[in-house]
Formats: sequence, structure tokens, C-alpha cells
Amino acid sequence: MTDAARSILVVEDEPQIRKFLRISLESHGYTVHEARLAAAGLELCATVRPDLIVLDLGLPDLTGHEFISRVREWSQVPIIVVSVERSESAKVLALDAGANDYVTKPFGISELMARIRVVLRNLDDTRESPVLELQGLRLNLAQHEVEVDGETIHLTKKEYDLLKLIAVNRGQVLTHQHILREVWGPAQQDETHYLRVLVGQLRQKLGDDPADPRFIVTVQGVGYRFSSH
Repeated sequence: MTDAARSILVVEDEPQIRKFLRISLESHGYTVHEARLAAAGLELCATVRPDLIVLDLGLPDLTGHEFISRVREWSQVPIIVVSVERSESAKVLALDAGANDYVTKPFGISELMARIRVVLRNLDDTRESPVLELQGLRLNLAQHEVEVDGETIHLTKKEYDLLKLIAVNRGQVLTHQHILREVWGPAQQDETHYLRVLVGQLRQKLGDDPADPRFIVTVQGVGYRFSSH
């Protein structure tokens, strides 16, 4: 599907920002639907079925986190949060509620467009495909085989599970707690040192420089995402 066929729902109570987003998104070929309040946004989400939602957290009638939770009861539509809240805890709350990405205000439109493209590109890549090929990384989900630039990489089960989780959810920031729940189980969701060690081991095997990551990007204090480069 081309970007021209994509629809984006903007849920934002500030008229100037809503107008800025509408003009910017339409200039890139997207169809834009707007809502000032969460209630109207939820209704539009159900009726127009957008391909992506751009959501402000500070809405008058519901918190952004409540909005995300309501949507996630029935839909996995990608949600990118835009907010003045810069704290790590705010980002973690939004991402754990089900947001795919988080952009702080003020932001450059080129940055937001890049985030949108990554999320929508992930939608186009069928997750049913047994093989993911990403920036020189080849991940065979059926055979549990990993190659980097044609060279086979031998991973432990947890290293493989971590890489698969981040790669399959490329375009999405995964919080420490989410990764720990998925890879270790709910009982270990606060053991972030386990995750730091495992990420270090995985990066070493992949030849991934944390200062200039090719595959795994650290989102400081929040979690990890697959590199969009």
C-alpha cells in the first residue's frame, strides 16, 4: 500500500498543533482525520479505521494512557505519542500501555515523518514471512537461524528470543519491563540487570557497536528498539 492510500488520525486538543500536523501530513500524501477530544478520537478510530494514530497525551477528557488502553482492547493500530512530557517514566507508561513510539514536543516534522514511515513499513512487512532481512541481518524464524552479512551467528535461546522480539517489532520502542516479561517471564520483569547483560552479549555476537548501533538502539532509561538506519 502506498503512503497516498494511508490514513492517519490525529488526536490533539491544541488547534495550532493539529493544523500544523494536518498540513504536514497531507503534504506527504496522507489522508488525515482529526479529533480534539479522546471520545471523538475513539469513535473515529472505530469508524474510519486509520492506519496510524498520532496522539497527544494531555487531552481534556481522558488521559492519553487511558485512550491507548481503550484502543488496545480491540485494535493493534500503531500509535505514536507526541507529548511535552520528557520524563522517562512518562515514556515508559505510554509505551507499556501500548504505544509504538514516543516523540517529545517540540519536534521537527522530518523526525515525526521518519518515525511514521518506520512504523508503516513494519505494517507492510508480513510477519507471517519466515525470514526477516534487515540491514544485513537475516533472521530465519522457522529454523531459528541468524546470519550477519552472510555469516552464521550462534546465539543462546535467550539471545535469539531477545533479537527476534526486537526485530519483529521494529519501528516500536520496547520497554525494559516488556522485554523482560516476554523473554524471562512476569516474575523477572524488574530484573533490568539481566537484560543489560544479555543485550551486551547479543551486541558482541552481532558485532553491533552500542555507540553507533546498526541493529539494537538503546532508548535511555526506557528500553530498546531496532535501528531504523
